[in-house]
Amino acid sequence: MRAAVLNAYNEPLVIEDLSAPNLGPYDVRVHIEASGVCHSDLTVQKGGVPMPPPIILGHEGSGTVLEVGDAVSRVKVGDRIISAFTAMCGTCWFCLHDKSNLCEGTGATMFATRGIKADGTNVFGMTGLGTFSDEMVISETQAVPIVTELPPEQLALIGCGVTTGVGASLNTAGIIPGSSVAVIGLGGVGQAVIQGARIAGAARIFAIDPVDMKRKTAEVNGATDLIDPANGDPIQQVKDATGGRGADYVLEVVGLPETILQAFQTARSGGTVVVVGMPRMDAMITMPAFNLFSDEKNLKGCMYGSSQNRRDFQRYVDLVETGRLNVADMVSRRIKLEEINDAFRAMEAGEVIRSVIV
Repeated sequence: MRAAVLNAYNEPLVIEDLSAPNLGPYDVRVHIEASGVCHSDLTVQKGGVPMPPPIILGHEGSGTVLEVGDAVSRVKVGDRIISAFTAMCGTCWFCLHDKSNLCEGTGATMFATRGIKADGTNVFGMTGLGTFSDEMVISETQAVPIVTELPPEQLALIGCGVTTGVGASLNTAGIIPGSSVAVIGLGGVGQAVIQGARIAGAARIFAIDPVDMKRKTAEVNGATDLIDPANGDPIQQVKDATGGRGADYVLEVVGLPETILQAFQTARSGGTVVVVGMPRMDAMITMPAFNLFSDEKNLKGCMYGSSQNRRDFQRYVDLVETGRLNVADMVSRRIKLEEINDAFRAMEAGEVIRSVIV
């Protein structure tokens, strides 16, 4: 198997030939047909989340099942699947209480061997996956079968960006029709948040990002107001447009302490703030405690769009197939595995919504 391996933090990925691990009884071998390049991959590459090298990056993928372990019951050879970056064991407390995005089985999958170097060194896969590869062996709890004719690159984005973003609007925030929504950060996940707010029936959607291309894409996806921070304080711009109150819902999709605070200050009293972007593990936020009390704002975390993978993946596929969710335009570039380091550069430069390895 060929894979893009991170051997040390802050170093370029290296394309290597690895041996696949032996298939366990509950494992699935998948031919990867497409893999999105997400900002979370870059965060791991920079050491912001300590997933130890050597590691195959990539956690947003789609493919076809090639082989299954003896005890596998959830998928079969030939199934098209979307890989999920959290497990869904179906038996833990969280899975039984409609919180499978917090499944207790996820930890065990995170540090399973997903490749073996020629010298015998074990290689992990990001979030138990490692989609920057041509094949992967994963737990059946992370393989979600899908019935569709959609192209692989669109399915791949459902594995992370779409599910996280649309789910943040529909599940975590619970946006109601007629409300006002502000979205800070308009990359792949941010574009999905915009679409989730539109699907939920938001009357006004503020799209906030310094990159003109991203704001224009957000407008196509349903944003009603495009806010360029270069034109003045974005917090005040939202307040000026909402009678001085601020937005009913504010979703932060950057993962920086300063934009999380910005989101809190952009929300109206009694409003809801959702942290969607993945911060570095060493990041800390400081905010006025009195205002948290006096303004009665709701500050919520968002893990994987609060989604239930086996319910929501097919639901999002159905929305794409009926034209209510636009995933095709989120794919800015189709690249080869060998172009992965340039894809990281393009993402940092704000040149793309999503690059997809096909």
